Amino acid sequence: MSEAQLNQDPDGMPAQTEDFAISQRLHQLVEEAEGPSVTLGWVMSRLHEQAFGLFLLILALPCCIPFLYGIPQVVALPLMFVSAQILIGRQTPWLPERLSAREVKTEGLSSLATRAEPWLHRIEGISRPRLSALTRAPADRLVGLALVLFSASILVPLPSTNTVPGFAVVIVAMGLLQRDGILVILGTILGTAWIGTLLFAGATVISLLKSWIGL
Repeated sequence: MSEAQLNQDPDGMPAQTEDFAISQRLHQLVEEAEGPSVTLGWVMSRLHEQAFGLFLLILALPCCIPFLYGIPQVVALPLMFVSAQILIGRQTPWLPERLSAREVKTEGLSSLATRAEPWLHRIEGISRPRLSALTRAPADRLVGLALVLFSASILVPLPSTNTVPGFAVVIVAMGLLQRDGILVILGTILGTAWIGTLLFAGATVISLLKSWIGL
C-alpha cells in the first residue's frame, strides 16, 4: 500500500498525521514568506490538503480580536466565499483573482501566529477524532451553511460584532482539521446563538423605533 493511501481516511480524504500541529503550521507559513507581504492566493497555495480548514482558521483568527476594525471586514468576504464552497461540495478551495490578490503583511501574520499559538495548543490538547461524520460529506455542507452565516455577521459594521462569530469559525475550523465533530457542534452552537442574539436585538431596536415615531 502506498504512503498516500496510508494517509487517507476511509472516505478518501487526506487524514491528519500524528505529528501535525496547526499552531506550528502558521509559523511555517511565516518562514516560507519571501517578502514583507503575501497574498491570500499564496497562503492558500501553501496549505495543500488542509486548505479548507487552515484557510478558514487563518482568516477567522484576526476576527477574534475585540475592537479591531477594518481587518475583519477585509477577511470576511473571502471567508464567506470559501465557506460557500464547502456548502456546494467543492473538494478544494478557490478564490477569484481580486480576492486572491489581497495582501497580508508578513509581520502581521507572524504576530497572529504568536498570539494564537497558546490558544490553538489548548484546543489541540482536548480535540481528537470523534463524531467524524460531521466533518465529511454530506454533513459538512450544513457546516458550510453555518459558516456562511457566521461570516456574514462579521460584515455587520457594529462594535465587537466580529469577535464571537470569529471564535465560532475558529472552533469549527479546528474541528474540521482535527476530524472532531464535537468541536464542530460547539462552534456551530456558539455562532448560531450569536446570530440569534443579533436578530433579537435588531428586532427589538426596530420595535422601539416604531413606537417612538408612532408607527
